[in-house]
Amino acid sequence: MGDKPIEGRMTAEGTGEVVVFHIGMRINNFFAVRSWWPVFRAMPRMLKELSKDPESGMLAFRLLIGAPRVVYVVQYWESKEKLLAYSAAQDKAHRPAWAAFNRRIREGRGKVGFWHEAYVVPAGAHEAVYVNMPEFGLGKATGVIPVGRRGDRAADRLTTA
Repeated sequence: MGDKPIEGRMTAEGTGEVVVFHIGMRINNFFAVRSWWPVFRAMPRMLKELSKDPESGMLAFRLLIGAPRVVYVVQYWESKEKLLAYSAAQDKAHRPAWAAFNRRIREGRGKVGFWHEAYVVPAGAHEAVYVNMPEFGLGKATGVIPVGRRGDRAADRLTTA
């Protein structure tokens, strides 16, 4: 649906299990461009690769900036198995980027930081509401429907499985 706001109260259509993956970097030394620039450039390649492959399991992502030092991505995956398969795949962009990053982090001695968090959220244990927003977050990953179809209150939507 793009970036056009959808009027009214909407919720994420998906009610099944979802994996939420946060990954990011922190620039600890702006002058150490050789340490952080390759890390910064690697993520768009992986996101492009994943976006072109619907079988990868990545449903949607959002790039976020925590100015001035932090860049991170929130990703929505259909399963932890698909997330882990991508991270280990020898023929995908992640493995060489991870190997290069590990070399740079040792050489850079703390000039760039890296982190990730993964959450496996069971069916019925997530809810969302979007008011006058374009598809966003989980709603972008699974589509949106009017709130009333899943319950008007967050408590109603959290018990829907």
